[in-house]
Amino acid sequence: MHSFEVRGGKKLNGEIIPQGAKNEALQIISAVLLTADKVTVTNIPDIVDVNLLIELLGEMNVTIERPQRDTCIFQADAVDIDYLHSEAFKKKSSRLRGSVMLAGPMLARFRKAFIPKPGGDKIGRRRLDTHVVGFEKLGAAFNYHPEDGFFHLTTDELKGIDMLLDEPSVTGTANIVMAASMASGTTTIYNAACEPYLQQLCNMLNSMGARIKGIGSNLLVIDGVSSLNGTTHRILPDMIEVGSFIGLAAMTQSAITIKGAGVEHLGIIPEKFRQLGIQLNINGDDIHIPEQDLYEVQRYFDGSVLTISDHPWPGFTPDLLSIVLVTAIQAKGSVLIHQKMFESRLFFVDKLIDMGAQIILCDPHRAVVIGLEREQKLRGITMSSPDIRAGQALLIAALSAEGKSTIQNIEQIDRGYQYIDERLRNLGADIKRVNG
Repeated sequence: MHSFEVRGGKKLNGEIIPQGAKNEALQIISAVLLTADKVTVTNIPDIVDVNLLIELLGEMNVTIERPQRDTCIFQADAVDIDYLHSEAFKKKSSRLRGSVMLAGPMLARFRKAFIPKPGGDKIGRRRLDTHVVGFEKLGAAFNYHPEDGFFHLTTDELKGIDMLLDEPSVTGTANIVMAASMASGTTTIYNAACEPYLQQLCNMLNSMGARIKGIGSNLLVIDGVSSLNGTTHRILPDMIEVGSFIGLAAMTQSAITIKGAGVEHLGIIPEKFRQLGIQLNINGDDIHIPEQDLYEVQRYFDGSVLTISDHPWPGFTPDLLSIVLVTAIQAKGSVLIHQKMFESRLFFVDKLIDMGAQIILCDPHRAVVIGLEREQKLRGITMSSPDIRAGQALLIAALSAEGKSTIQNIEQIDRGYQYIDERLRNLGADIKRVNG
């Protein structure tokens, strides 16, 4: 087990480049199974979750060339379908929730798929109903086999149909889109997710020969094709990293420039940080956060306390609520954080309270942050990272705190943020990785 030792209270300075988007990478890399041709993917983040998925494809007999750490050339021309029903596949894929994304392309191309019980973050229930119901509507049969611990999906033929999703699940929509891209006839998906990751997937599939209309909206129309070709695709900058670096700059009173931030794909993310009083200067595709002594939380026009909540795109992404919460600790004013989509993501606030933050955890979904206004600093403590995003939030808190903090279970942070300690040291942070 590794940990981070952080000595906080230092102002940082410099430029940082966000990694490729983790959530997009998991979808894009799964989609290479839809064709026997070569697919080149660039700007791949070098993180645990993505590397696990690449290893899975390799064990499925997908040929993989990796000329650089951020580039892979995949060719799925000799897929070992039987591997998907093996104990080795179940063991590895159960560590990675993203492995569920293999089901759609496998159904589309090979007419069968296996889904083990999902792994990943412990942030509450993340059900698979949207995926499975969508597959069933396309003509797949679904059965759970308790003797092997797999969900079995089989079909003689996938057929296009009109469907209304019960929720705009990003991974559910992506899985159904991949399956429908090679179904016979036309599929319409209403209440579809429209996150930039999903838009990227649809654009990639169209470059492979798919026929998808309505990209960027919640109504997708997919005319199925019999086969797909190879392509080259570049992954967007990770919007969650961009938001994390904005919060980091504000909390540590640092001047940081985020280079190549993918500004046109950030939606309302910059505005949410501005609501906390954080100054942002957008120059082309770069974001500069100037050194700021104090930032003041906005109120609504009627004077009531600001609420920041998550919502499906184009609403505010749930992956940044942990960052917004920790950033509000040193603000002037109060804010209500309302985590609607997951019921356990706020449970890390006890560690922030131990550091000196003024936070009231109302219930599993809501927390009130009462800003310290820089009147007192957080104090360093020993803590453990419960999930990817909370881990990064705790790291930001540690970098802003007085004294030494130790963050354990940093494997969770490594799942989502590449070389984060090295990149923060380049900004002047006092952080080191410790074994044991």
